Amino acid sequence: MEGTLYDWAVEATAALDLPAEARWVGERDVVSQVLDLARDVAQGAARPAAPVGAFLAGVAVGLQGATDPEAVAYARERLEPTLTRER
Repeated sequence: MEGTLYDWAVEATAALDLPAEARWVGERDVVSQVLDLARDVAQGAARPAAPVGAFLAGVAVGLQGATDPEAVAYARERLEPTLTRER
């Protein structure tokens, strides 16, 4: 892959044929939020849960219409209580 993860994210939004109003999901700030979410899930729940947590958050964002960049932060907030339980 040439470029950065952020370049790839922009390419991925196009490859997935996301509508223009949802292309914000490939922006650097949003990608950073998703990476932070995955890290927190890995540390708070279990390492293998990181991609599952990111996927679940993505489904939640998509079901909200994927038009609000704050949706990732909202999904993160909703997941917070599940990351602090003892396992």
